[in-house]
Amino acid sequence: MVNKRNKPDSSGGLLDGTRMDDAPEFSDEPLQVALVTRAAGEEVGRRSGAGRVNPSGDLGPLLGHPSIEIDLPPLPKREVPEDEAAVRIDDITVDPGSVGDTGTSSVEIVRSDAPTDALPLPWTPSGGRPANPTGSVPRTTGALHRTGPVPRTTGGTPVARRTGSAYDALLGGPAPVGPLGGHHPGATGEVPRLDGAGTASRRERRAGAPSGEPESAAMLTPDRLIEGGGRVRQAPTGKWNRFVYAATLHRLNLGDSATERARKEQAARIAKVFEGGTRFVPVLTRKGGVGKTTVTTLLGMTLATIREDRIIAIDANPDRGTLSERVTKQTRATVRDVVTRANSIGGFTDFSTLVSRDETRLDILASDTDPLLSEAFDENDYNVVADLAARFYSIALTDCGTGIVHSVMRATLQRADSVVIVSGGSVDEARLASETLTWLEANGYGDLVRNAVVAINTATHGTSLVKLDEIESHFASRVREIVRIPYDPQLAAGSVVSYKDLRQVTKDAARTLAALVVDGLPARRDA
Repeated sequence: MVNKRNKPDSSGGLLDGTRMDDAPEFSDEPLQVALVTRAAGEEVGRRSGAGRVNPSGDLGPLLGHPSIEIDLPPLPKREVPEDEAAVRIDDITVDPGSVGDTGTSSVEIVRSDAPTDALPLPWTPSGGRPANPTGSVPRTTGALHRTGPVPRTTGGTPVARRTGSAYDALLGGPAPVGPLGGHHPGATGEVPRLDGAGTASRRERRAGAPSGEPESAAMLTPDRLIEGGGRVRQAPTGKWNRFVYAATLHRLNLGDSATERARKEQAARIAKVFEGGTRFVPVLTRKGGVGKTTVTTLLGMTLATIREDRIIAIDANPDRGTLSERVTKQTRATVRDVVTRANSIGGFTDFSTLVSRDETRLDILASDTDPLLSEAFDENDYNVVADLAARFYSIALTDCGTGIVHSVMRATLQRADSVVIVSGGSVDEARLASETLTWLEANGYGDLVRNAVVAINTATHGTSLVKLDEIESHFASRVREIVRIPYDPQLAAGSVVSYKDLRQVTKDAARTLAALVVDGLPARRDA
């Protein structure tokens, strides 16, 4: 190897222009060269000419010989996985003998990005920092003190992973502890399960494998004890879905059809739970003969069929109502009897003797029927009846009489949470229904108008000659919803209504009306 220099070499002693083979001290001996490599200005190693690595960085006897410096590109930074970083922290050797006299302190372990071969050196016996430290060094925050001798630990001692409280609660005794309060090195290392079933897996316990420890009562779950987890899927609804379910011997369950799912969602709306008192819904209009009593009966039967609570329909006609004639009579009592016996009614059993109950569980309280009565049903009488009904029922429908200016109407509207306006299919019936809304707005019941539902009874005369779409368009600008009640022979007869014998289209319209009415009732209210 030839080294040609233009200036004297202070370390090698060669003059300007002198060849290394001309120097007598290098003529018969092997050439010694120090190789220094740097990456981004940081020495990464020194190697002698003979190929031996000197990790300490001390060139020693090579200081009197030439050196070759090579600048390399920066080394890529090695990303340490999280699991390896955790192992490195566990393997840090800490000498607790270097702590002070009293008190406690915290030790912060700082993660290092240095290569894994640059691990921290052991601490010196004096308790100071290690000589030539590399890698991660524990840093102490605050004063370090101790109250007595602390056992020394080595790198082979496992780090404490848990305390004895879990063992005390689950196993009935303290956990075996080591010198520093952790788990003893001689223990099995199994962490107790929080379900109280020992260390056996759930699959092993289901297979009957012994766990070595008694099981808790919480392990007796339906998933473990019943085939299929105790979950029984209901048979589907809908003609085609039921046929497939039966044809495959109950092995293929397509579930409910889209129509049935919509029907169940509608039933859930009708069955909404109320809190804080009875909800009052009057059914009214200015004109008689448009079907107020029919709509009240239909609405009440639908609510009573789907809901689980009690529903009552009160005939508040001051003259002579016919609501009680829509069901089979079970009593001759009327609203007048309720008023006179109010003080003696102590519970629902007493009140139930004064009403007639339909097959759908709808209770109906009849109006006065005696033409010889000199006293009409007035506002005070209605308040007495309404107060008693509020004790036992969740929803109270009121079939209002003809007209809206009598005294009972005032008491009815003051309690109302929503109203149903009934309109016929003729021109004059639709106009009078709209005038009813105008009267309510003029007398301070604008909120009831905006929340009202209009039921158009298409069974009245002249419906086939009128554009019902135009009537609906008019009411849509004033109220919340509109529902058409179709013609049904059961309703047109004006006699006892059998809900199960109604046409399906009539039942669907009644369910729609019930869902819309319930949607407008507040779910929570102060009693």
